[in-house]
Amino acid sequence: PPPPPTYGPPPPPPPPTYGTPAPPPPYGALVPAPPKYDFTWAVKDQYSGNDFGHQESRDGYNTQGSYYVLLPDGRLQKVTYTVHGDSGYVAVVTYEGEAKIPTPKPVYGAPAPVYA
Repeated sequence: PPPPPTYGPPPPPPPPTYGTPAPPPPYGALVPAPPKYDFTWAVKDQYSGNDFGHQESRDGYNTQGSYYVLLPDGRLQKVTYTVHGDSGYVAVVTYEGEAKIPTPKPVYGAPAPVYA
């Protein structure tokens, strides 16, 4: 029988090739428009008591919005914020309602075993 084949190390991969970079757009060409959007969402679930939401609008480098959440003590926490250019995030936090101690929900255990 013929001898088993012998394999050498694989050949090295070819060096990477890079294409020329894309030229810059010509003077006066259309540039992407600055960002502009509006959105709103909210959740209000009677069963679980969840109540929260968010609203925001942006036009270029100016953003304004607010969000809120119903806290466990019954108050509604609202945050209103703005961002104008490089000013950074500026927030104002307010609370509506009066804090109350939540009443604990009854805890039900497993029924006592019955032996026959």
